[in-house]
Amino acid sequence: MTTLAGLLSTVFDRRYVGSAAGDRRDIMTLCSGLMAARDEVSGMDLARRVLDRYRGLDDDARAAFFGWLAGEMEIDAGKVATALADYSADPTPLAHAALMTASEPPRQDLFRRLNRVPGATGQLVEMRADLRRAARTDGALTVVDADLSHLLRSWFNRGFLVLRPVNWDSPASLLQKIIEYEAVHTIDSWDDLRRRLQPADRRCFAFFHPAMPDEPLIFVEVALTRGIPGKIGALLAEDRVLLPKAQADTAVFYSISNCQPGLAGISFGNLLIKQVVADLTAELPGLRTFVTLSPIPGLADWLTAAGVAPADDAALRQAAAHYLTRERRGALPRDPVARFHLGNGATIHDIHADADPSASGQRQSRGAMVNYLYEPDRIAKNLEGLNEGRIAATRSVQSLARQAQIPEAQA
Repeated sequence: MTTLAGLLSTVFDRRYVGSAAGDRRDIMTLCSGLMAARDEVSGMDLARRVLDRYRGLDDDARAAFFGWLAGEMEIDAGKVATALADYSADPTPLAHAALMTASEPPRQDLFRRLNRVPGATGQLVEMRADLRRAARTDGALTVVDADLSHLLRSWFNRGFLVLRPVNWDSPASLLQKIIEYEAVHTIDSWDDLRRRLQPADRRCFAFFHPAMPDEPLIFVEVALTRGIPGKIGALLAEDRVLLPKAQADTAVFYSISNCQPGLAGISFGNLLIKQVVADLTAELPGLRTFVTLSPIPGLADWLTAAGVAPADDAALRQAAAHYLTRERRGALPRDPVARFHLGNGATIHDIHADADPSASGQRQSRGAMVNYLYEPDRIAKNLEGLNEGRIAATRSVQSLARQAQIPEAQA
């Protein structure tokens, strides 16, 4: 950890300490009291009581609380109309302030008041994870999610994020979380984790937030290689030959895992990749290529739905190329990982069959994987093309897509 990162963690170390006193009031009454509090001491005490009470609620009670936030702490349309009319008639700073106040749902102020408690940020992130689950069955709660995610985007902006390397010497508690949060290639044991962190040709980086210093937000695992790999087994094999880092010419981002469900939709991946590329370039000037080896999580389901049954590896690569370059969700690629990397300006570089023999790899993509290439001088052009409906792909990938045998209704 850098001196600056350590200093930030010390200054912003805001671990939650609950309210010691018991309180029989329900959570809605406590929230109303918090909104009415006019002094900091009573406000902080009430905020702690709200957070403590929330932690003790079951799923049904939490859903009812979210419903109360959606209904009772909604914007007053009449007040907004009056404030807008006043501002339109006389746009003074006072009228502007009144319009802004009327336009904000009271629940946003409630969340801000809760966040004044040291250590509450992590609890609000967990609360949003609960909220997103509840909103799947009650669409009315999406307005509450929109307000809370709006605040979290501000609280978790790039200026607050700290990039730290994760290695075998990191605290055991953090290493345990890396095992738990790994979302792409399961870490089966501590020995498996050691193989990903300790060798000189392996790296791992994570973003942290000063208000949640013990919780990674997102992390990326990197393999230093010569050339671009096409099989994940070669990167994770127990008996692989260690490559001296000075001989590496390629950095392979083979696993990117988001750690906090409550921060879903708040993208850190683009920032993470850019920062890691900058750090690795500074450390290892011999690196020339920055590429992923990524899953294609929607491919198998699409093949089934489209009635496509690739007869061999060549046909699978062709079908995957068609899926990645031509199947859309609106204007964007249908595949979620493709949306992420192409949305960050990458190019589809190559597609590999029989690349991931794991159960999840077979289930998601029938073993196929893809390289997304990050070329700094092409990122802006690729993004411009994506905005105009064009997907950046090499000529070889485009050729594969043209060769794909897709039923007429799906082509």
